[in-house]
Parts: sequence; C-alpha cells; structure tokens
Amino acid sequence: MTGTGGEEMGVQAARSRALAVLRVRSRALAVALLPAAAAVILLAGGATGHLTGGVWDALRWVVSVLALLVLAAAAAVALVVARARPAVTPTVTVDEESAPDLYGMVRDLADRLDVPAPSAIALTPDCDSWLEDRTHPAHGRPPPAAEPDGATLPGGPAPRRGDAAPVLVIGSPFLWWMRVGELRAVLAPVVAGTGPSAHPDIAAARRFIRGLDAAAAVVSAGGRRGPLSRAVHGGLGRVVRLLLRGCRVHAAEMERGVAWAAAERAQAVDYGVRIVAQEQVGLAYAGWDRLLTRVALPAWRMGRWPARLDVGVVAALTELSRRDRLAEGFASRLGERPACDLLEEPGAMDEAVSLLAARLFHGGPSGASPDWSPVGWDDYPEEVVDRTWRTDAARLHRVLDALGVRRAAGHTAPGTGGPTLARVLDHLTTPADEASPGALSTPAPAAAPDPAEAPNPAAAPDPATAPGAASTRAHAAEPAEPAGRAEPPGSAEPAGGDGSVTRTGSPADAAPHRPPAPAHGDHDTHGGHFATHPHVAQPDAAHLEADLPGGDSDDPPGHRRATPATPAAAPTPAAAPAVDEADDEADDDDLAGTTARGAALAAGLSAQLAREEAEASVTGAGAPDAPPAAAAPTAGPAPDPALWDDRALPLLPLQPPRTGREILTAHVTAMVCCAAMDTAGAVPALDWLDGPSLLFDGVRAADLAPSVLTLVETGDPGPLRTWMTELGIRPEKPVRLV
Repeated sequence: MTGTGGEEMGVQAARSRALAVLRVRSRALAVALLPAAAAVILLAGGATGHLTGGVWDALRWVVSVLALLVLAAAAAVALVVARARPAVTPTVTVDEESAPDLYGMVRDLADRLDVPAPSAIALTPDCDSWLEDRTHPAHGRPPPAAEPDGATLPGGPAPRRGDAAPVLVIGSPFLWWMRVGELRAVLAPVVAGTGPSAHPDIAAARRFIRGLDAAAAVVSAGGRRGPLSRAVHGGLGRVVRLLLRGCRVHAAEMERGVAWAAAERAQAVDYGVRIVAQEQVGLAYAGWDRLLTRVALPAWRMGRWPARLDVGVVAALTELSRRDRLAEGFASRLGERPACDLLEEPGAMDEAVSLLAARLFHGGPSGASPDWSPVGWDDYPEEVVDRTWRTDAARLHRVLDALGVRRAAGHTAPGTGGPTLARVLDHLTTPADEASPGALSTPAPAAAPDPAEAPNPAAAPDPATAPGAASTRAHAAEPAEPAGRAEPPGSAEPAGGDGSVTRTGSPADAAPHRPPAPAHGDHDTHGGHFATHPHVAQPDAAHLEADLPGGDSDDPPGHRRATPATPAAAPTPAAAPAVDEADDEADDDDLAGTTARGAALAAGLSAQLAREEAEASVTGAGAPDAPPAAAAPTAGPAPDPALWDDRALPLLPLQPPRTGREILTAHVTAMVCCAAMDTAGAVPALDWLDGPSLLFDGVRAADLAPSVLTLVETGDPGPLRTWMTELGIRPEKPVRLV
C-alpha cells in the first residue's frame, strides 16, 4: 500500500502525543497522592518509634488532614469527570436493516483500507462526515462491528473483537447530491481513521480529554445556589481547566497525527475520484446553506417544517446548474445512481433528518402538532410564502392601529376602511415641512406606544424614545446572543479538542458561517431577494460562498458543528442593565438611517414580534416536546433521544437577531406583495436559491427591494409607486390578511 511510511509516521506522532496527554493525567494523580504518601510515611515512622515527639505528632496530624482533603478533592474531580456526559452530535441512526447497501459499501471500504469497520452509521443535517466515539454509558454503547480477519493496526496491537468502533456520521446532503462513487471516495479518509482511533493509547487519551471537557461544561453551568455550592464548583472548574490547558497542545498534535495517518492510508482508494468529489462537497454545502437560510427558515418561523430538505438541496443545485452556463456538466451527473439509493426508504430518512434540522437550527418540537407540522414543496408557496406575507401585513396594520394611524388614506374612496397599501405609504412618506430624513428627534404625527396597551390617538410621546423603549423587548425574544457576533454558535473546537471527530479534511470543505439575518420572510433587503439571480461565473465552492452574505469565513465545518454548542451563560443581574443599554444603542444606530415615522413604526413592530414570539415559546412551536405518541411525524426513523439536551435548543441558531430596520423593511415588502397578489394577479412562488418570490405572468418581480429601502430610509415613495404603476398594482384597494 502506498504511503505506508507516512502513515506509520503519523501514527507514531499521534501515539507520542497521546502518551504526553496520559502523562498529564499521571502527574495529576501523583500530585493528589503525594500528601497521602507523606502521611503514610509519618504514621509508619510514629508506629515504629522512629519519628516521635511533639513536633512529629503535630506534623502527622497536619499532613493527615491535608491528605484527606486532597484525596476528597481528587475524588470529587474524578467523580465529576466520570459521571459527566460527553457532548455528541444529535443524529438520526441508520439501522442496518434500513440501509444494507450503505453498510455493505462502508464495510467493503474498511476491508480495502485494512481497518475496523465503524460500529454504526448515523446521519446529520450538515455537510460534513466524521467518526464519533459513543462508548460512554450515557449514550448507550453501540453494537460491536465485525472486523475483517487479519486486520492489524499500524503502530499498535490488533484490536480485540467486541471493542466498539466509532460511529460513522454522514452529512445527509451528501447522500442526496453525491453519486455512489463520489460518496465512497469522500468517506475513504474518514473510515480510515478507525485504525488509529482503535490504538489503546490514543483511545485512552481521547476518553480523558472528553471527560475533562464534559466536566468543565458541568461545573460552568449556571443555576448554582448557595455560596458553598458555587465555591465547590468553582474549585473543581479551576482544576479541570488547568488539566485541559496542560493537554491542549498535545491533543491538537495527536489529532493532526491521526488525520495524517488516515489520509495516507486512504490515498490508495479512489484517489482520482476523490479529487472530483471534493468539488461536490463545496457545492453541497453552498446549496444546503442557502436552502436553510432562504427557504427553510421562513417555514420554521411560521410553524411549518419542510419535510424533504435533502430533496430541496438537489433541486437548488440543479437550478444553479441551469442558471450557470459553466455548470452544465453538473446536471449530467443526475443520470448516475445517487447515493440515497443505498437507503431502503430515503423519503422517511429525509423526513427524520429534516425534523432534526428544524430542532437544531430553530428549536422546534420533536414531533408534529397543530402548531408545528410538515409541509411539502408543492404546498410551500401557498402554505408558507402567502401565509408569511399576509401575517406580516396583518401585524403591520395592527401596529398602525396602535399608533393611531387612520384606516382610510386621504385619496381613497369614502367608506374604504380595509387594510390598504396606501395607508402604509402615506404614513411612511415624509411631509415636506418635516426635517431631513434620518433625524429621529423630529416630532412625528404618531408615536410608538406599546401595542399591547389601549391606544390613545391623542397621545404623542417623543418618537426619539420609542425605538429604545421597545428594543429591549424585541431582543428578549430573539436568540440570546449578540447581534454583532463574529462566529456562529458551535464554532468552538470539538469537545475539549480531543479530536474524536475525523473530518473529511479537504480545502474544499471550508465552509462559511451562516449568513446574517435578512428581514422576516427572508426578503433580501439589498435587492437580492426579488432581483433576478445573477449568473455565477465559476461553478466552485469558493464562488458560491462569496455569493452568500458573510461567506468569507475560513472556519472549517468541523469547527462549527462537531458537538452541540454549550449554551451561553446568561448575564448576571448586575450586567443586565449594561446589556440592555448596549442593545438600545445598537437599535438606535440601526434606526438612525430611517425617518422618525419609520423608527416609531419599527419600534412598534419589534415589540409586537417580541410578544408573539414569547407567547409561541410557551404555547406554540417552542413549547415542550409532544408526548411520546406524537414524538415522530411518521413511523420511520427519528433523532436519537439519548443525545438530546432540550434545554439548549436551538443548538445552532442560523442568524443573529434582526434589527428594527430589517423588520420594518420585511413588513412593508410583505404588504406590497399582498397588494400585488390581490390587485395585479401576482402569485407567490418558491425560488430554490432565494426562497419566497413574487411572480408576474411566470416571471420573478425585480427591483422591489431598492424601492422599499428608499421609502423606509428616506420617506420617498416615488420609486415604489413607479414600480407599482408599471405592474398595475393598486395601493388604494383593500387586501386580504390573516
């Protein structure tokens, strides 16, 4: 086998680093036993009559008490490390009965690589593949995998039969987008990692680091009551973090050695195909990322979850191939056998993974309910797009009612009291006698009182205070993380950096962060949502990532989603006012580019959204999980319940909280779309790359987003009225809301 020398060097380097990690453990044990050894010597000296006298007696007592305290502390640390539950990735287990061809392919690959086969296969809603150790009792020991006869491990003894090998976790988009040969080539270096992983020293070092990482998460969790409990956990945390710092460098080098050895061993298997397949890895990620943020997120917000996300990935990438003249070769791949054919029931598996994605990225319940139900792609325009726009438009008019804005615009016919677009345009239009746009201190005809309270049209508080008054409530309903974060949750290293996850390891795997939040309903506020999608110059992952907002990150997927992210600690009561003030300042800065009326309306919308989302967290899609009888939408596979910690949902939020300007822009856009559907014959539609879209005679509407932004930011309705006039939209006509 080629590359044997490099493989041996990689294993030896990993083993030497594993021994260094184990030496840290041995030194910690020695330090804990040192006072006890000194106490034994002093007690033995007193018993034999060699160390007698008042000084020795006092020393014996002091050292004995110290030894007992140190042993008690060491036992407490060991108990916490042993009982702590290492974090693993929530997945959908694939039984061998439901995918015999997939198991056969993986075992044949392990035979060719001369390594133990993975003990089980699981799917994750991510574009990555890795090995994961799940031998901890809290996770349930996986069944032992059959090993090929004569299998040996370089640099160590052969594994004993019955020892559980790691679980192979495969990204579900790979199964639907890749062909069978491509999937085999991509999985080759991952499966090759089972060889070094089974080495006793490497396995022991990984278990030690995983235990320390889990213990650090336990002792750092909030909610400790009493000074004694906090002091004990603080001391345990300092010891655990000290040990982790001592192991950090050695653990990182150990994993590099393991990856080196696995890559060298896999070179002889489908090497040429792997080069081509890595291009598909980047494409699959780009399509998956876009599908989640542009298509799935609007449905999740409406209490619906697309039941065929992986099928949507194929449709999105096929659409990209159609639009991109340089990507015509990708469409020809669809004639080959897809990797999802290795599953007996790909539809049921896709549904289970889609529900898992909704829980991971949005925090939905574990099963279907009246407020949380699946939706098919054929029903998406009617059930999600149309409903989203009409719901946003209804919320916009409710807030206008609370602000005391009259129902009928000045130029409408008498008796017209229904919700009209003209009412919104007239309210946001800046009168000629008002100050220049962006001056929030200029008095506005209507203020932004709390919509939950009884509105008083005569009251007109200072609109300069309205955005700040509602911004705290708006932020309270969004994910508990700063809006300007540089990295998404889960970007931390896998559990303690133990590297139990062996990634696909290719430059093409580099994945961008999740894009920042567009406005509600995923309307691109910079013209990208309703504008015709530009032709892509290059059909590669780097170009596609550059097309996504925030797609310039260099963090690989392995550092994003190796393990569930530990929930961020809530701010202390003393720090809460500072956090609220920072949120208020951020909202004020965002609304500084809008008119006074727009800022007041944005504040009211933010407060209304905050209340609705808070209610939904108790009674709607964010409520506690359904009973076991309704835990799964179908009788098919379901996410592994033993891997869940529902207190941390969503584990991987897609985007930061939306700003007031984004919320206002989305609601105005939704009102325009409702008017277009009810007065000009437009229809809602689904664009696989851009999400909800508006069609006029089968053609996507363009240039809407810039016109809406002009109205929101400057109070000038001219461009929007011109756009509506060209398409025959009548803003004075009432529209249907929900």
